[in-house]
Amino acid sequence: MTGKLTLHQLSVVIDEQQIVDAVSFSLKEGDIGCLLGASGCGKTTLLRTIAGFEKPANGEIYINRQRVSDRQAVTAVEQRHVGMVFQDYALFPHLSVRDNIAFGLHNQTRTAAEQRIEELAHLLEIDRLLDSYPHRLSGGQQQRVALARAMAPRPEILLLDEPFSSMDIELREQIAKQMRRALKQDGVTAVLVTHNQLEAFAMADQIGVMKDGALLQWDHAFTLYHKPATVYVADFIGEGVFITANVISEYEVDTCLGKITAPEKLMLAAGEQVRLLIRPDDILHDDASDMLARVVDKNFRGAEFLYTLQMPDSGETLLSLVPSHHDHAINEEIGIRLDIDHFVTFR
Repeated sequence: MTGKLTLHQLSVVIDEQQIVDAVSFSLKEGDIGCLLGASGCGKTTLLRTIAGFEKPANGEIYINRQRVSDRQAVTAVEQRHVGMVFQDYALFPHLSVRDNIAFGLHNQTRTAAEQRIEELAHLLEIDRLLDSYPHRLSGGQQQRVALARAMAPRPEILLLDEPFSSMDIELREQIAKQMRRALKQDGVTAVLVTHNQLEAFAMADQIGVMKDGALLQWDHAFTLYHKPATVYVADFIGEGVFITANVISEYEVDTCLGKITAPEKLMLAAGEQVRLLIRPDDILHDDASDMLARVVDKNFRGAEFLYTLQMPDSGETLLSLVPSHHDHAINEEIGIRLDIDHFVTFR
């Protein structure tokens, strides 16, 4: 096992119910992974199993190429050198920020501990807060203190369980980017659990989409968005719609948008009917186009409108991102054209 963290066919059963089903993935040293999925998909149980709080029914976990879990034996939590950041931060209210960070450094000399505290405080931009107490801090500041405390003893793996869930939405992506920068500079290998794809995109090098305990796809954000392995991943990652496509030849399909040529050979037979994934960035607004679609809904996003459009003949709907100076009314017809780079079909 060459990864810093490797899971091989890991399954977890709790109260005779399968929660995690044969999950495998690996992270290199210094990489940040994310388990992404809806509530109840098994991602938090998987995180707890990596930490050592749950025993696998099958499969193995390796940390730093050493096996720490299988169905016969589980290495104790305290012997795994794993750090954890929880949803509620779990800071000690009676301790200052400095003493919270120092909590995991009791085996170090005072000089070494102080040096590590100062290093992390600078890295996470909490230098001026070291003598403050948790109740005087904002949510984002508390989260950075919790991260510093978990990073202080230099764990082999750092686990983050929905760390932004109690923050305002506008803060989440900003804090996620700050956390990623800090983890990267300190060389930490980490696993994040979240149901929010923007947090996943901001933090992670590799993202795994989970459903019903199974890992459907483990990949880079770009690949998940443009080359989803399943319909569920396509629906869960980003926005988009499926339109009906009839296969004409090994390179061409016929749709409500006309005939579309695929960039590479389709592994489909002529005459098959498939679903073609169309993302909002595939549909461009073009006043000069003869192809018209009716605006049935619009969502203002500042720099852009997200338009929901309906094709006149087929009735199929599309999504289109349009610069916000193109402000069209509901029921208005606008010109569109297709600009599709990634051809994703499902039977």
